Amino acid sequence: MKLVPMTQNQDLFRIREMTIEDYQNVLKVWEEAGIDIGLSDTKPEIKRMIDHNPGLCLVMEDTKTEEIIGAVLGGFDGRRGWVHHLAVMPKHQGKGLGRKIMNELEKRFKAMNIVKIKLEVVRGNQGVIDFYEKLGWNLRDELITMSKTLRK
Repeated sequence: MKLVPMTQNQDLFRIREMTIEDYQNVLKVWEEAGIDIGLSDTKPEIKRMIDHNPGLCLVMEDTKTEEIIGAVLGGFDGRRGWVHHLAVMPKHQGKGLGRKIMNELEKRFKAMNIVKIKLEVVRGNQGVIDFYEKLGWNLRDELITMSKTLRK
């Protein structure tokens, strides 16, 4: 699988592939951004996600401080691409950084010749719908999401 190389922007930030060593810093980003952390967000489960989806789990770093300021998990189920837990630290939101990390993930999906990508928004996080619509995403209100927990 050929992946799009990492991107940089005037050396202010860098997007790179996530490693499991980034876990605690990514968890901090998700928590500060209000992402619900669940059973599938433990360190072993995130390692499994990274290993199963090489090149699709990304972090954004401030190049001066090397602080992780954003993250996204990309997944491929063999048919569709999936976007999970896109988040940017609140103090860095509104600067176009979420758009940049999403654009990088989309480039990587396109390089894999994936036809369609999907994401889910938690009902309590309705504010991000405008963000995704500005990026060209369509709200699908005819779908009902169901889940089943297999392990506790």
